[in-house]
Amino acid sequence: MKAATYTTYGPPDVLKLEEVKKPEPKNNEILVKVHAATVTSGDVRLRSSDFPPLFWLPARLIFGLFIPKKRILGHELSGVVEAKGKNVSKFNIGDTVFGTTTMLKTGSYAEYICLPEQWKHGVVALKPTNLNFKEAAALPVGAMTALFLLQKANFNKDQNILVYGASGSVGSYAIQLAREKGAAVTGVCSGANFDMVRSLGATDLIDYKQQDYSSFKSSYDIVFDAVGKTSKAKANKVLNKDGVFVSVKMLTKENNEDLLKIKELAETKQLRPFVDKTFSLEEIVKAHEYVDSGRKRGNVVIEI
Repeated sequence: MKAATYTTYGPPDVLKLEEVKKPEPKNNEILVKVHAATVTSGDVRLRSSDFPPLFWLPARLIFGLFIPKKRILGHELSGVVEAKGKNVSKFNIGDTVFGTTTMLKTGSYAEYICLPEQWKHGVVALKPTNLNFKEAAALPVGAMTALFLLQKANFNKDQNILVYGASGSVGSYAIQLAREKGAAVTGVCSGANFDMVRSLGATDLIDYKQQDYSSFKSSYDIVFDAVGKTSKAKANKVLNKDGVFVSVKMLTKENNEDLLKIKELAETKQLRPFVDKTFSLEEIVKAHEYVDSGRKRGNVVIEI
C-alpha cells in the first residue's frame, strides 16, 4: 500500500511517499481503508520536532530521540471497515468510521490502517451520516479538544467567551460549541478571516494584528486560547473575578463519550467542520508546507 513516511525530523520534504506492507487486523482490531486524513498542528510538531524547550527532551524520549518511532504520521481519519478481528463486536465490514490514531505506532497517512476496537489512547466510531469522508476526518481532534477544554472551564450557557485563534481548527469548533449553548462569543483572528469566524457564530470580532484584546475594557467568563499563543497573564486583564483561562497547551484527553457527542452535534447540524484546503496523499509535502505557512483556516484534509 502507499503511505507517506518520514525517518528524520525536519521540514515538510522529509515526508516521502513509498510502498509499505498492508497491515492485517489482530483479534481486537478493524482494518480501515482510509478515505481521508488531516494535517493537524500535532502532525506538524511531530514532523519538525518543534517542541517547547521545557518539553523538548521528554518529547524526544517519547517519540524518538534521534529517529522518529512513528514512521507514518496522521492523527485523524475517516474510512470504511474492510476486515475485522474475531473479537470485534462494535463494527461490521462495510461500516463507515471516523476517529483518531493517537499514541498508535502508525498514523493515517496511508491507504490502510488497523485500529483497536477500544483502547486507552485514541477513539473510533461510526461516521456522522450527514458528513462526507473529508468533513468527518476533520472533526475528531479539533472538536474533542474544544469540548474537553470548555468542560474543564466549567462552561455554562449564557456566558461571555473570548476565543483567541478563532479561525483555526480548535477555535472554529470552540465557537460553535459555545454558541450552541447560547454563549456570546468574541473571536480573535486576523481581519481577513472575519467573515469565516462570523459565519461560525462569533458575535464580536477583534483583529489581533490591529488591536491587543487584553487592552479592551470587556469582561469575560472564559478566555479560550485555541492556538497556544496567548497567556494567562494577558487573559487575566479581561477575565471577570471568577473567570477561567484554558489553553490548547494544557493536557487533554480523548474518549469515546466525547467522540459520540460531537458526532451527535454534527448530525443535528449544530457542529460543522470548516475545510480550508484538500490535498492528495501525493501532495503531502505541499499540505505540510501550507500548514507551516500559518495561513491555514479551520482544517486541511488529505484525500486518500
